[in-house]
Amino acid sequence: MNRSPILKALSSMRQSGARTLLMGGQACIFYGAAEFSRDVDLLILADAANLERIRRALSDLEAEPIAVPALDQAALERGHAIHFRCRRADVGGLRIDLMSRYRGGPGFEELWERRTTIETDGETVDLLALEDLVRAKKTQRDKDWPMLTRLLEQNYFERGELAGPREIEFWLRELRTPGLLVEAAAKYPEAAARIGAQRQAVAAAIRGEEAEIAAALETEEAGERSLDRAYWGPLKAELERLRLARARR
Repeated sequence: MNRSPILKALSSMRQSGARTLLMGGQACIFYGAAEFSRDVDLLILADAANLERIRRALSDLEAEPIAVPALDQAALERGHAIHFRCRRADVGGLRIDLMSRYRGGPGFEELWERRTTIETDGETVDLLALEDLVRAKKTQRDKDWPMLTRLLEQNYFERGELAGPREIEFWLRELRTPGLLVEAAAKYPEAAARIGAQRQAVAAAIRGEEAEIAAALETEEAGERSLDRAYWGPLKAELERLRLARARR
């Protein structure tokens, strides 16, 4: 079996015993929202024992650091991403980005407990649960918002009549397609009335006002982008100090 470099990298992580959760573009692909990505984004448990397992896996992949900071528990716990490039022939060029937290997300153990686990090409892959992946995708990056919309649409169409109360509330809280919000509000009026008291886009969907929904969604997105810039601002400043310090050595 000729497995992809992505699965080979994930296999090295699993064989090391490290606890990791796939996030980012590759996780979106597994959830059915196609996105081209040559990177592997992993959320990891940042304790000493798990970091040692991660280091073994990175060594197996012949992965080299490509930026500051170094793989360090304190840096991970502050919210930094740690970046590597694989050099082993069968995964050559693959980039691996490691994080132990993301803005607005709970701790790793909680995320691990509600993870999604799938089997593909003989490999077991642990992913962020869809709700957590949606939360992690609310960034300042332009490319994340269309992907977020596609993720939610895919889940809505895929689950259809199989949805339970939790999924219905999830859709009404998170859907970003005006037409689908109108449809969901009409289909689930009690849940829509409850959530519409908190989410302007749903309140507009109850009235069938798609232009108003679109405006409310733009306001939501702008707010999340602003929060993300505020979150990353101090971390980016710290990275710049680390780069300058390394350049002086």
